[in-house]
Amino acid sequence: MLVLGQFRNLDEPDRFVRLRGFEDMTVRHHALTGFYDGPVWAEHGPQANATMADSDVVLLLRPLTAGSGFTVRPSHRPRPGAPAPEGFVSATVWSFPPGQPEGIALIRHGLLPVLHETGPAPLAALTTETARNTFARLPVRTGENAAVVFTSYPDESAHRRHMAEMRVHPRAREILTSIGREQTAVPRTLRLAPTSRSLLP
Repeated sequence: MLVLGQFRNLDEPDRFVRLRGFEDMTVRHHALTGFYDGPVWAEHGPQANATMADSDVVLLLRPLTAGSGFTVRPSHRPRPGAPAPEGFVSATVWSFPPGQPEGIALIRHGLLPVLHETGPAPLAALTTETARNTFARLPVRTGENAAVVFTSYPDESAHRRHMAEMRVHPRAREILTSIGREQTAVPRTLRLAPTSRSLLP
């Protein structure tokens, strides 16, 4: 199990976003079983749970395309006590009808190339993992058909400039209109600030 990133949610100060990575669902089962049945959680679990009003908003995700997952090295994790980085991370979530591939295809083949063209390359582009939850003690959201794009910027102003360029880019406007016809809800963008030991900037 690799803790990829920890973030403060700038719009909801009492919430944080945590990303954990696993090679596959079998590895996930063994890693989570070992952690939650292990001595560290036995000692600190009740105290950790007491700090969380809601720990059940869990979404299983996998790379949208080959090579679109996160690329991090555990050896690059900042040391304890390091200052939090100054970067800004956006995580935009699109939701589509379950079982309908059209929206995800528009993200993959249409939106991602334009994002690469107009701004920094996304840190990762992910979609819903439809495999069975292999650790039932940790409930996950079901019935989802989502795409999630994480992008890192030097600061929030850079993010706003990128989004402004996307709104006037002819191809981006066309793609976003098509995505809008497929989605079941307005896309949600999480404004995230990496914590001091996050592997993701």
